Amino acid sequence: MNRDEEKKWLSEYFDLYQQAIFATDVRKELLEVKELFQKCHGQGKKIIFIGNGGSAAMASHCAVDFTKNAGVRCINFNEADLITCFANDFGYEKCFQKALEFYADAGDVVVLVSSSGKSANILRAGEYAKEAGLTLVTLTGFGADSPLAALGNINLSLNSRAYNVIEMVHQIWLLAICDLIIGKAEYPA
Repeated sequence: MNRDEEKKWLSEYFDLYQQAIFATDVRKELLEVKELFQKCHGQGKKIIFIGNGGSAAMASHCAVDFTKNAGVRCINFNEADLITCFANDFGYEKCFQKALEFYADAGDVVVLVSSSGKSANILRAGEYAKEAGLTLVTLTGFGADSPLAALGNINLSLNSRAYNVIEMVHQIWLLAICDLIIGKAEYPA
């Protein structure tokens, strides 16, 4: 591509993000999740973020931001020793289910992030969370008809098949909730 073609490509690329963010009105759900997180925190409970790949990185980022910046206690299961131990002993499809069995307490909120909403280990974690009576928030892509979306007490779904778009919008949504709890967003001068 020449420079003009690259500029056009970038314009179309950023338009794709803008459309993804504004095509789905999740303000009601974002406010519900904010209230759920605050209630959970007020009861001395925790939020557990879980994801695979880029969604795992987002789970780590959000767990830290909510804990440090919003004062809401959060954890995630991204430690290599935990994942490899549980995957080795129980099978990869059960690694997060087993982590929830060991670490989740009554009243905790579980946030499962999966672009496809079809990852076996995430679905098992969701099924376990429901069986254990934990409140489940799901973030999915590929439309609202994914198996994971059906499990969530609250589901935030983006109708896209572009993984980077889905992951970035999920992160924007989650960090918007964090900023809502804080009560402000910082804008550059």
